[in-house]
Amino acid sequence: MNSEYLDRNLALEAVRVTEMAALASSLHMGRGNEKQADQSAVNAMRKFLNSLMISGKVVIGEGERDKAPMLYIGEKVGLGGPKVDIALDPLEGTTITAHGGENALSVLAMGEEGSFLHSPDIYMHKIAYGKKFQDLEIDPEESADKIVRKFSDYSNIKIENVVICTLDRPRHKDLISKIRSTGARIKLIPDGDVSAVIATSIDDSGIDMYMGIGGSPEGVLGAAALRCLGGKMYTKLIFDNEDIYERAQSMGIKNKNTIYTIDDLAKGDVMFSATGVTDGTMLKGVRYKNNIATTHSVVMRSKTNTVRYIYASHDLDKKNIFEINLGEQ
Repeated sequence: MNSEYLDRNLALEAVRVTEMAALASSLHMGRGNEKQADQSAVNAMRKFLNSLMISGKVVIGEGERDKAPMLYIGEKVGLGGPKVDIALDPLEGTTITAHGGENALSVLAMGEEGSFLHSPDIYMHKIAYGKKFQDLEIDPEESADKIVRKFSDYSNIKIENVVICTLDRPRHKDLISKIRSTGARIKLIPDGDVSAVIATSIDDSGIDMYMGIGGSPEGVLGAAALRCLGGKMYTKLIFDNEDIYERAQSMGIKNKNTIYTIDDLAKGDVMFSATGVTDGTMLKGVRYKNNIATTHSVVMRSKTNTVRYIYASHDLDKKNIFEINLGEQ
């Protein structure tokens, strides 16, 4: 890929894509319809990806072709140009958006061919912590209580001041119990583990470490962001049955017991963009005043570790956002 093109053009184009997906989905905030919020984000993101001068391939998307009508794994997007692999989540936090909660994002990562781990849309064990502690080496298959104590010792943060973030799910009952046994504190979130992983490398986020089981697409997107910000991440795919493992093998997964780190999940020159849909730890949500919408986005690049925050005002009289929002359902 032409690095100059990636740096000077695609960065702002990527933000444009996540802005439009965020605008479209934000119109459904608090209305209780997860499917409609997600579909609106998909419609907008797909339309604007197809306006870019790239030969893009979705390698982390809304699911596999038989499960997702748009932006599925393997879908080709763009008008033609440099070959780009794309990882995306048009609306990371569908439930959050439908309920009017916090930390919903529209997320996109781009890189050269082969930049992102290619796997089915399945569950993944994840452990992540921030840039300040990225030299800490752990055994990710040790019990959670041992990992938390090791992190506390290394970071010189008193165990009672360590904050571990995890998804509030029944499957995490044992994990939560082991973390609590150390005396550490826990921040339970209903959804949105991409923003939680990123938060480990954001000063004053209040989150020191992320642990738990979530989707593999979100794992790759979180890793793409940490490649730009700094930080450490360990992951392991979960194969519930042999059919899933066989599908993963067809995508290039060779060993079901592999521990993947950031450089396995997102490598090379990677660019990451996110726009807030609802207010969160890192970004403000979409604001509407009269017929002007304001968005808050971040765009990062791994090659330079550049992080740019962008506020943008959108005149809705001149944007076809309502047409996108009310399009194919």
